[in-house]
Formats: sequence, structure tokens, C-alpha cells
Amino acid sequence: MKFVSPKIDYAFKKIFGSEESQDILISFLNAIIYGGEKTIQSLTIVNPFNPGKIISLKDTYLDVKAVLFDGSLVMIEMQVAWMGAFNKRVAYNLAKAYANQLEIGENYPRLNPAIAVTITDFLLFKKTENVINKFVFKEEEKNFECLDKELRLIFVELPKFKKGLSELDSLSDKWIYFLKETGSLDEIPENLGAVSEIEKALNIAEQINMTAEELDMLERRGMMLQDEKGRISYAEEKGEKKGQLRLIMRQLKKRFGEIPEVISSQIEDLSVADLENLGEDFLDLNSLEDLLTWLQERLIKSD
Repeated sequence: MKFVSPKIDYAFKKIFGSEESQDILISFLNAIIYGGEKTIQSLTIVNPFNPGKIISLKDTYLDVKAVLFDGSLVMIEMQVAWMGAFNKRVAYNLAKAYANQLEIGENYPRLNPAIAVTITDFLLFKKTENVINKFVFKEEEKNFECLDKELRLIFVELPKFKKGLSELDSLSDKWIYFLKETGSLDEIPENLGAVSEIEKALNIAEQINMTAEELDMLERRGMMLQDEKGRISYAEEKGEKKGQLRLIMRQLKKRFGEIPEVISSQIEDLSVADLENLGEDFLDLNSLEDLLTWLQERLIKSD
């Protein structure tokens, strides 16, 4: 058995946003928002995924929207790579969804709470080890709630989730494992299959149940998302390297004076890791000749 990863936005939309996915989405949202309690009994998926209409690669933003039994609006999004102004986009989408409930001239009491559930394949909050973090408006000093949870932000950070199959205790554990690991499974694990909604989600994710056109789209969107993730990683590394290079060159100039061009160019070609090593070792170097020897040894090791 081979499964597509729910981290690919097209697959995520198909699994959680199809017309037949209501029970899947109810189980998932109960796990993530309500800690596994069966609070949500019913919902309506807004603009459901249509298998007869293949999503274009030009559609760069795919999410799942649903209206809960109490009228609350929920937006669920999978984000595999950090993007510029990501926090502003999350806030904008939540505020826009909340405001768009009203037509011109309608009264504010018609507004229902709005919840944004954002799953990220990168770290957001380094101050906490919690995989799921939930936010509402609170007073800055006394920390009491405001606006009666009219607007809520919920984040699920997949890289923080480290549990293996045998360690999955809660419904939220099982759904997060599904999101993170489905693409690497070769069968339906017993403890995941024991949850009927997750078993159904896995059956949707199984490649054999997809058309050739859908598999082609999944492959292309997967490649596009990986390229984007690689581009961002490269930009981050390049920015980090630029800062390290500036620092190490300043330190070397203070120690040895002007650095010859032949040595400078070799230093510029070093990786981020090697620049860190040079930053630790340069105090042990007593001359430019020592520095050149260090660089040549590093070159030999990299070959």
C-alpha cells in the first residue's frame, strides 16, 4: 500500500474537504480544538473539494472551510514552509472570514465566532514544547479573556511531534501522526485503523484509489511545495552565512591585518558549518600561513 502525504495541500483538501469527509473533519476538529471531546456533532463544508475539477497549479492557497453546528466558522490550512508576513496572513484570513459573514446593512449580532486552525511543517513557537497552541484575546497584564472567544487562533506544529505508533494515546496524537507520517506508511497501522474516521482518511489517501490525473497533480504540487521549502531554506542559510562571514572576516582582520584576496575567496566558499568551525578555531591560528593551512585541510576533508 502507498499513501500520499496530507502535507501536500491538494491531498489535504481532498481528505478533509470532500463532501464525504464530514465525519473525518468532525473527528479531526474535535481532536485538535476540543481535546477529543465530541463537542462538534455536525458541520457543513464550505466550497467542498470537487474530484471532477482538478485544481490548477496556479491555485497557490488551498484551505478547508466549515460551518459548525453552532454557526462557528472554521478555516483549516496546511502550511509546509514559512513565507513572508505569515503571521499577518493568518490574522488577515481570520479577520476577513469573520467580517465576511455580514452583508452590507446586517447587524453585528448575526456574527458567529471564527476559528483558524493552522498546521505547520516548521517551528513557530520556540518558547514552548507544546505541539498544539491555542490563542484568544486577553488583557495584557491581568491575562483575562476578552471578546468571549469570538476570534481564535490554533496552531499545530508537526516538527514538535516525536511520538511513535506505540506511544499514541489520545485522538489528537493519532490525527497528528496521520498528518506527519502517512506519506511514509506502507499499511494501515492497527491503532490508527481503530479510529474509523482515520481509517477512512487513510483509504482516501491511498494512491490506488486515485485517478492518474490526480496522482500527476499530487506529484507536481508536491514537487512545487518542496522547491518552495528548499528555496526558503537556501535563503535562510544564505542570510545566516552572510552574517557569519562578515563577523569572521572582521575578527580575522583584527588579528592578522588585511586578508589577501586568495584567502578571502576561500573563506567565502566555506559552508555555514565550516564558518562556525573557523570562528571557534581562529584564536589557535598564529599567522596567515596557519589560516591558509587550516583552509587547505578543510578543503581536503570536504573532498
